[in-house]
Amino acid sequence: MKIIGITGGIGSGKSVAADYFRKAGIPVIDTDKTGHDLLENNTTVQKAVIADFGDDITEDGKTISREKLAALIFTDTLSRQRLNAILHPEIIAEVKRYCTVLQEAGKRAVLVEAALIGESKHKEPWLTALILVAASESVRIKRLMQYRDFSREEAQRRIAVQTPPEKKIALADWIIDNNSHLEALQTQVLQIAEEILEKDK
Repeated sequence: MKIIGITGGIGSGKSVAADYFRKAGIPVIDTDKTGHDLLENNTTVQKAVIADFGDDITEDGKTISREKLAALIFTDTLSRQRLNAILHPEIIAEVKRYCTVLQEAGKRAVLVEAALIGESKHKEPWLTALILVAASESVRIKRLMQYRDFSREEAQRRIAVQTPPEKKIALADWIIDNNSHLEALQTQVLQIAEEILEKDK
């Protein structure tokens, strides 16, 4: 089965693009949601995170506060790396499991939505191809302030901790320009989806 990554910096609109791909008939695995589910429902992961970070990132000593954890990892690189070391192997295992389920259901292509794809300056070996959703920093800041109620400083801080998207251009098989309106985004997605599904015949 073809496993195609879709990535882009925070505020680029990759989740909106991923939703358009879903509507075009290509299943999408959202790794952010997978990570959140693990933090909320996987006791092994919960215990590992609390053991590493302490009760300060919990509400009651047992329930992890995503807000407290986010405030920590987006201001401290080492903390972010420690959390990734716990979560990433579990997320990859869940992605592989879901890909197996989709393949057994007859699907021959799936998208994996993840901001951290290509962070090592190399395309992950388990990916068949990569889609990059790109938007200028000014547009991304505006979106984060408008749709996620971030301050300008918080938006800039969140953007700064990620690898600049332009460094992933060489890794991408398709690049979606999302500096414009939703209709332009949808048009580009449908064109790529058609290519993926046509190649998959």
